[in-house]
Amino acid sequence: MTAALLWALAVALIVLGLAGTVLPALPGTAFVLAGIVLAAWIDDFSRVGAVTIGVVAVLAVIAWALDYAAGLLGARKAGASRQAVVGAALGTVAGLFMGLVGVLFMPLVGAAVGEYLARRNERRAVHVGVATWLGLMAGMIAKVVIAFVMVGLFVVALVF
Repeated sequence: MTAALLWALAVALIVLGLAGTVLPALPGTAFVLAGIVLAAWIDDFSRVGAVTIGVVAVLAVIAWALDYAAGLLGARKAGASRQAVVGAALGTVAGLFMGLVGVLFMPLVGAAVGEYLARRNERRAVHVGVATWLGLMAGMIAKVVIAFVMVGLFVVALVF
C-alpha cells in the first residue's frame, strides 16, 4: 500500500471518528485514535511520538467512559428506575434508524416510557426522561470536545 493511500485511510478514520462522536453506532474516539496511530506509524513516529499517542489514548478512554457514565449519572440523579435506564438504551438504538432527530430524542422517549412502565406516574416519567437525556447530551458534548482536542494535539505534533 502506498503512503498516499495510508494517509487517506488515516484521514478517513479520523473523519469517521469525528462523525462517530455524535452517532452512537460508531466508536468515534476509537476511530480518531486509530487514525492518529496509523498516521504516526506512516511517519515512523518521527513527528507524532509516544507521548502524543499516550495522551491521545488516555483522552479516548476518558471520552469512552464519559459517554457511558453521563447518561447513567443523569438518570441516577433523577432517581430513575432500572426500566428507565433500559428504555434509554433501547431508545438510543431505535434512534439510529430515525436519523439525527431520532439519535437526539429517542433516548429521552425511551427513558420516559421505561419510567412510566415502572411507576405509572406521567410527571415523574417526563422528569426522568429529561434528566437522562440531559446527561446523555452532556456526555455527547464532552465526547465531541475531547475528540477535537485529540485531533488538535495530533495536528500540533504533526506540524510543529
